Order: sequence, then C-alpha cells, then structure tokens
Amino acid sequence: MCGFCGYINQAGIPKNTIENMANKIKHRGPDDSGYFQNEEVSMGFRRLSFVDLAHGNQPLYGKNKTEALTFNGEIYNYQEIRAELQAEGAEFETDVDSEVLIRGYEIWGPKKLLQKLRGMFAFVIYDANKHQVFGARDHFGIKPLYYYDDGQNFMWGSEIKAFLPNPGFKKEMNLPLLPIHLSFEFIPSKDTMFKNVNKVMPGQYFIYKDGQVETDTYYKFNYDHIDNSQTIEGDSKKIAELVKESVNTHFQADVELGSFLSSGIDSSYVVTEASKMKPLKTFSLGFKDSKFSELSWSTKLSKELKLEDNPLYMNDSDYFDFLPTMMWYMDEPLSNPSSPQLFYLSKGSSAKVKGVLSGEGADEFFGGYNTYLEAFPFETYQRFVPKFARVGLGKIAEKLPRFHGRRFLVRGAQPLSERYYRVNYVFDKHDRDEILKDPSINVDSGAYTKHIWDEVAGKDEITQMQYFDINTWLPFDILQKADRMSMANSLEVRTPLVDRDVANFAATMPSKTRISDGITKVSLRKAAESVLPKAVAQKEKLGFPSPIAQWINEPKYNQRIVEAFHSDIAKKFFKPEALDHILYQHAHGKSSMQKIFTIYTFILWYGVYFPENTNMNYAEQVKLTPNDRV
Repeated sequence: MCGFCGYINQAGIPKNTIENMANKIKHRGPDDSGYFQNEEVSMGFRRLSFVDLAHGNQPLYGKNKTEALTFNGEIYNYQEIRAELQAEGAEFETDVDSEVLIRGYEIWGPKKLLQKLRGMFAFVIYDANKHQVFGARDHFGIKPLYYYDDGQNFMWGSEIKAFLPNPGFKKEMNLPLLPIHLSFEFIPSKDTMFKNVNKVMPGQYFIYKDGQVETDTYYKFNYDHIDNSQTIEGDSKKIAELVKESVNTHFQADVELGSFLSSGIDSSYVVTEASKMKPLKTFSLGFKDSKFSELSWSTKLSKELKLEDNPLYMNDSDYFDFLPTMMWYMDEPLSNPSSPQLFYLSKGSSAKVKGVLSGEGADEFFGGYNTYLEAFPFETYQRFVPKFARVGLGKIAEKLPRFHGRRFLVRGAQPLSERYYRVNYVFDKHDRDEILKDPSINVDSGAYTKHIWDEVAGKDEITQMQYFDINTWLPFDILQKADRMSMANSLEVRTPLVDRDVANFAATMPSKTRISDGITKVSLRKAAESVLPKAVAQKEKLGFPSPIAQWINEPKYNQRIVEAFHSDIAKKFFKPEALDHILYQHAHGKSSMQKIFTIYTFILWYGVYFPENTNMNYAEQVKLTPNDRV
C-alpha cells in the first residue's frame, strides 16, 4: 500500500515542505519515495510495493508529461481496463495497476474512468493543462483521502498528519463536532475533528480549480433494486460464487499474502477459500486469559486446513501503553476498544508477510449484527399499536421508575432514526448534557444523521439499519481502524467482502434472505457451510473481545485514567465530577467501559495533537513504528 500528499498555491512555502509532509506518513510506504514540483503544485509519494516491484514508482506521468498521478490502493480489474484502453490506442510503459488510472484519465476523463474501477483506492491527478487537481476515493471508503481548504490554502493527503509540516495549515480543533464524536465514537460525515479538513466521502471525487473545490458522487450503494423473489437457497449459491471469485481476485500479488483469522465465520470463510488457491500463513490474536481469547478456534481451523498458524498474544501493558501512539496513527479520535488488538495483530503479521486478507464487511452487507433482530418486535409493536398510543405510553414510561419493558416502551415511541442504538452509541443527548463543560454546544445526534435515514425511507427496518451502518459504521469505524492500524505497521489489508461486485449483489437481497428465524446473515452462513465445519459457520458473533473492562479497574491503569479525567484537557471540555461519577459506576458493577474509553482516548488524542495547549503532553508518549522513522 502507499501514501501520498500534495498542495497547490506555492507562494511562501519552502521547497522541502513536500518531503517533510510525505515523511509524516512514511509508515504507509517505507519502500520508496517520489516527488513532483512545478510553479503551481507539489506532490509527494511513499510506496509499499506489491505489483510490478521494479516499475511502480510514483508520481506516474501522462503521455505528454502534463498529468501527474499519486495513488494508494489496488485496482483489481486493471488488466481488463488495460486491454480496453489499449484497444482505444493507449500505450503502457509498466504492468502496474496505477498506470490504468493515468491512461484512463487521458482517454476517458474522470467520470468514465471511475465507473470502470473495481478495487480499494484513493488517488490524485494533477492536470497542468487544465490547472486542476482531481482526486477520488473508492466505493466504500477502504482507503482514506482528506483535503484541507481554508479559502487560501489547499492541500490533500492520505492522512491528516501529513498537513502538519505545511506552514499554510492552521491546526484547529473543530469543537462543534465534540458532541457528535461522543455520540458515535467517530464523525459520520465529511467533517473531521480538524477545522477546514474534510474527508473525501466513499464513492466521491473532487476537482479543485480556480481556487474552488467541488465534490460529486460516482457511486452510491442503495437498496433500489431488491428482488423479493430471491430465496435463501438461491442467494447462498450466488454468494458462494461471488466470495470464491472475490477472494481469488484479492489474493493476487507479487509478494506473499497471509490472512487474519478469528473464530468467526467471516475470516474463516475467506481463509478457507484462499487456502484452495495456495498455502498461506494465518494470524490470530488472543489473551492469556482464555475466556477472552479466540485462539483455540482459529488454531483448530488452521490445522484442519494444514496452514501455518501464527498465534499472537497481547497483555494489559501492551494495550494501555499503546493508546497515545494509537491516537497519533488514527489522526482523529476513534474509541473502538478493539483498535489496539488490530495494531498488535498487524504488527505480528507484518514480520512475516506484506499483506493480509480480512473479513470486514460481511455483517453490514449480509445482516450479521444481532441488533438487526430488534426490528421484528418493534415492527410488530408499530403495526398493532397506533402512533398516538405508542407516544403516550413512551412518555408515561419515561417518568416511571425502572421496570421490565420500560426501555422498550420508551424506544417504541421513537422513529428508527432516533431509536437505533448507533445514533447514541456511547453517550446520548442527556449524557452529553451531564458531562460537557459547555452544554450549549450539544446537538441532536439523530438530526445530524437523519439525511441518511431519509435516503432509505420506506424500506423495512432491517434494511434501513444495514444502510445506516454501510454509510457510517463501516467506513468511519471498521475500515478506518483497519487502515490505520495496519498501515502503521506498513501492512496492506485486503477485504474481499467489501467489494463492488459482492456489494452490488447484496443490494438485491430481500431482508428475508439476510435474516430469517432469528438467524443473522443466514444466506452467507449457508454459503459458508459448504466449505466450513458447521460449528464455525453457525457460530454466534463475538466481535473482538478483550478484558479492557476489568483492566480499567486495576489500580495501575485506573490511576492513569483518573489523572487524565482531572487534567487541564478534561477541565477544558468536561465536568470532572461527572467523569468521576462514570468511573464510580463502572467500579460498582454498572459497566461504563465504552464511555470511559471514549473520554480517555479523546483526552489522549487532544494531548497528542495539541500538546501546546496543555500541560499533559501525551505527544511525548507516542512511539513511532520502525518504518516511520526518517
């Protein structure tokens, strides 16, 4: 994999700035570097070699040297696109997938090029003739792309930290987004926690010209073509074909690839299909405490498939000592507690292979989360109880002491856009009022994402929930942490189940072939049964378990959290007494692990990126990976 950065408007910026910017993301590409500069633009590139190892250096140039490309990712159908372009007169100098982007841009232009691509990618093309910069991101946001635009300075990069050495970058926290982060644990929009820094959204591209940036959408996942005649039997057969083809496509490289392997169906299915093509190494992570470890399951499957099993372990100090470093590599605060595990799994894997397959995406596209099962009782309740009665019962229940069914009645009065648990995943609006130093900045998290629900209005609740997750949880949490934690270790992660062709079929599946009789992702499970032991195919989803909830109460780590909760950073944004109450609740059996972790990691993030504003300089605790050292 690779990383890139660049900026336009050169006045007053030292020439070596682009190299300093690229060095901030050296971990994304330790194998090589390349630069292009003229009077208008500067572009930097860091390479992690995978295909055509001798000829993949970037920037890559157009036929007349008037276009320059920097690219991060893999174009899986590049051979087909290459043949199509050659038929139209294009001449190729290398066998790298990135060359189809620059040749395709020359012949087809931006929109037609993007319609052809299948892969994970982010890239930027500078066009000297048009005096413009064109950048795009893949369909689902597997690879990152950001841009900074304050009206005077414009720059772009694979990670936000690449902007730091540029004197035109004004580093400011985007304070109004703090309540949104506290609700979702990420920012579910183009906005970021840095003012004037935007994500290029999944399936979008931008063009910067004449001091203005415009964005447009070339791909949008939707459920507009659901086929209710489809059956579990038929869908499972189609999924089996698609997964086999996608794994084969994602498994091509000129370097050795391995695979992550947990106890769950998704990675097990991917590994099993990959093992039919050639032997591979598998990598699994666990803890010494067996009740939190999945290693017995993953080791058993590796042995059955006669693969080289690589079990990895992490302990409490690995976890907590890493957290400031995690916030550095994340760019933005992301409080998913499984992120440190993913870092150590990537670290162990990168010692033996350059890339791995992984099973992300199956839950979102095929209906794997247990929370989707909530749709059945709520839809029944709504069908038989009129709205005015539900609203009245909800208001009454809200005022009564706790009793069995109270939460159901309260939530049953709410629309799905407010009721769905991811909308208030960590802190709800009342919680945020309690902890924020300035409650006036609090906003309604449901209103912030209502436009996403509006896009899928009229569909059944399972479909609506999946659509919301595909547009929020998948790109901004699951894929974000996968990219950052792997690339921190210069490891490429490929996701055969987050794929254009797989997703386009999933979009046709009716909810009855995704979830049936209380069984989640039922068609995927049936497809997997043909190649997996039944116990694995039908295994309940565990997520990525860890003993962090009990570690928080251990004196050594509890003291760190208490100090952070009473730091000047905490006092700048929160009420310390409210934070103490959350810790008290957790210590006395009312689990608040996710709330504690969200506040703690935000404080660490602020101390890492804004050390000049605090006496808690967490930046000093960041330990760069070896490939990041310049």
